Amino acid sequence: MKKIVLGILAHVDAGKTTLTESILYLTGTTRKLGRVDHRDTFLDYDFQERNRGITIFSKQAIINWHDSQITLIDTPGHIDFSTEMERTLQVLDYAILVISGIDGVQGHSETIWNLLRYYKIPTFIFINKMDVSRYEQSELMQNLKERLDEHCFDFSNLNDEFYESVALNSEDLLNYYLEYNTLNKEMLINEIARCQLFPCFFGSALKMERIDNFFNEFTNYIKNKDYSESFGARVFKISHDEQGNKLTHLKITGGSLKVKTQLLNDEKVDQIRIYSGNKYHLTDEVMAGDICAIKGLKSIVAGQGLGIEDNTTQPLLSPYMDYQIKLPPDCDQHQVLKKLNLLAQEDPQLHINYNVRTKEIHVQLMGEIQIEVLKNIIQERFKVEVDFDYGRIIYKETIEEAVEGVGHFEPLRHYAEVHLLLEPGKPGSGLKFDTNCQEYLLANNYQRLILSHLQEKEHLGVLTGSPITDMKITLVAGKAHLKHTEGGDFREATYRAIRQGLKTAKSVLLEPYFDFSLELPIEYLSRAIYDIEAMAGNFKLPENQTDIAVITGSAPVSKMQNYQSEVVRYTKGKGRLICQLSDYRPCQNQAEVIKSFNYDSEADVENPTGSVFCSHGAGYNVRWDQVAQHMHIPFVFKKIKKTANNIQDKSKFDNIDDELENIFTRTYGPVKQRSGEHQVTKKIFNESSYKYIPECLLVDGYNVIHAWPELKELAKDNLDAARMRLIDIMCNYQGYKKCILILVFDAYKVKDNIGSTTKYHNIYIAYTKEAQTADMYIERATHELASKYNITVATSDALEQLIVLGQGGKRISSRELRLEVAQLDQEKLEEFRRKQPKSHNYLLEGLKNFNQD
Repeated sequence: MKKIVLGILAHVDAGKTTLTESILYLTGTTRKLGRVDHRDTFLDYDFQERNRGITIFSKQAIINWHDSQITLIDTPGHIDFSTEMERTLQVLDYAILVISGIDGVQGHSETIWNLLRYYKIPTFIFINKMDVSRYEQSELMQNLKERLDEHCFDFSNLNDEFYESVALNSEDLLNYYLEYNTLNKEMLINEIARCQLFPCFFGSALKMERIDNFFNEFTNYIKNKDYSESFGARVFKISHDEQGNKLTHLKITGGSLKVKTQLLNDEKVDQIRIYSGNKYHLTDEVMAGDICAIKGLKSIVAGQGLGIEDNTTQPLLSPYMDYQIKLPPDCDQHQVLKKLNLLAQEDPQLHINYNVRTKEIHVQLMGEIQIEVLKNIIQERFKVEVDFDYGRIIYKETIEEAVEGVGHFEPLRHYAEVHLLLEPGKPGSGLKFDTNCQEYLLANNYQRLILSHLQEKEHLGVLTGSPITDMKITLVAGKAHLKHTEGGDFREATYRAIRQGLKTAKSVLLEPYFDFSLELPIEYLSRAIYDIEAMAGNFKLPENQTDIAVITGSAPVSKMQNYQSEVVRYTKGKGRLICQLSDYRPCQNQAEVIKSFNYDSEADVENPTGSVFCSHGAGYNVRWDQVAQHMHIPFVFKKIKKTANNIQDKSKFDNIDDELENIFTRTYGPVKQRSGEHQVTKKIFNESSYKYIPECLLVDGYNVIHAWPELKELAKDNLDAARMRLIDIMCNYQGYKKCILILVFDAYKVKDNIGSTTKYHNIYIAYTKEAQTADMYIERATHELASKYNITVATSDALEQLIVLGQGGKRISSRELRLEVAQLDQEKLEEFRRKQPKSHNYLLEGLKNFNQD
């Protein structure tokens, strides 16, 4: 038996609910054909839905038809409730997109289509209201191909012309068609499942015309999804029943789930409910592919993945207006906020928050209808009458160029440092998170922890405190302390790294834009053009002008949100403006908007921009612009950029020049170039002009470890311990020699390793990049620095010693280095003893004097 989850989606008034009722009646799920205008539909049972004649909440029904068990999910069609619709997409196996045969593809239809393509959901298209449409099927098909996808095909007549057109979809289909002059059904099913073919059907849901043919063909062209045997589930909705119990709606994506199973945070499954309409039955177990509601889970949120499933990425749709919720004077603000947070659990896109500074409760909404619905919900469930202000546009922030942000958190007995690479993304891409940090620098468990901290919070920009977007944030380096790193340390360091990076980068304020369609009599066209240009909008004039002109384009929401009433006024009720949220673009009046917000990023204690370091047993704050002078890990962004460039050049010596230059710059300061007018040529050697050339020792780390007996023995049990022992020995040795000491370790077998150089106390530790040995690193370093520094290389590799000598450097074997280290230790110990003053036993001396007395 086929088991699938099917979603029905449409723009408002396309007849989606009517089609749902027709399918339920056809399949025997309901005995009565409900109608929207009669307020008796099976799934729109909420009183607000029946009063308004629209779907507000997504709900499900169970259908059994022939060899298929279908969980049908009805979704809201009104644009104000688009976020509710988007949440259901993550659990769908197939979708039916309903298009009105009267209006054709609308702006919101395109938005839904783009969401379906983003979530990779195979889609069937039903063109409804054909009983009253003035268009031919061919005209509507052309409209679908132009505005949705050229792979939309009319499945109402599977003739030779149909097969020939579909065969052009792929090379495999074409080869099969050329050989057999047809296409088999299995090939069409696979093309549909791969989202390479979109079947289209025509009919009238209200009059039940061709509904049976459509649904029969739908069940013929679907197939089961493959599921894992390991448990997995995707949470797509949170609700509360009439008794106030929290219900977690989820889809099982692998294995099974039984009652009393323990999930996250020791929470157990108390009940498993299978809903159909507003009724449900209990079951003891659900299998992969089932949609159910779980009672007993307290902490799980919408979008969360369980078992093998990851958490959902950020939704594509989001509100563009922020409103203050005004409470009655005698109302306890904190009690109401606690109740409102229940609504935030059900709809995370409400973003209900409390502003501590202004003592205001704010919520983000999509439009006027959602405001009215939310008012009624609060009144019905919490018995509180609230109001809303006029609202404020939600701005967003991004950056113009890549930057490395650093966050350090080190109060006493705490430690974490995080380096994040912030890169601008494509418009509309949202936030993406990744890691490019090797395990030998930071353990994988800490890397996963940092990624979870990046995703758990809405991060705010530094211009207006608005949410950031259109960025890729990559973990490139981090550091923990074996003893002092606690659970929350990396959270603090991660948040501070983002804010420090935003302060360092050049930020850009983004504002929302409408896509609009303006219909008005031709005599008002010039007025409309003038208004749109004044709004800094762009538009396209109609090619074939009749008595009614249709202007399409885009404009800032801030300028166009109240333009509908103006259109009605100057056209005397003959004009119509349809707006739909498009995307976010650079703000036209950025300076003015930033000033109106009066936001001080450095005074925002909830989102600090600086870091916390420790000195003399106490933590102290460091401003964001001084963090680079205190951080414990060097910047790696330049090295990443250098690596990318050198991959194109196929060079094997990536990053060496920059790393070595950084080491010597930090030790001796920047190299100052003299201009020509200050240069003096001397013909005679002058002792006063002689400059001391610093000593530099390059140590082949693993060569030394395997050459020193005590380290070699230690390495047999624990290579990391041997490496740390050598590092400590080299730190002591550098303290005696006062030279620059670079300890080089091979990391060439680490996949995708970009290499790194870290200062550890008084020495530098270099890890080579992928496919680069310590020999190659040292060879290159010797070549680059031999003319400026006295280079000595410690290694027992005979070939490497020859290369070093050829480059003008000195060499010392690993055995000789060991002897020199031991000799220096002995000399310093004897020197210490010589400098100690002779001790006097004053206590005995006092006793002697006492006895004499």
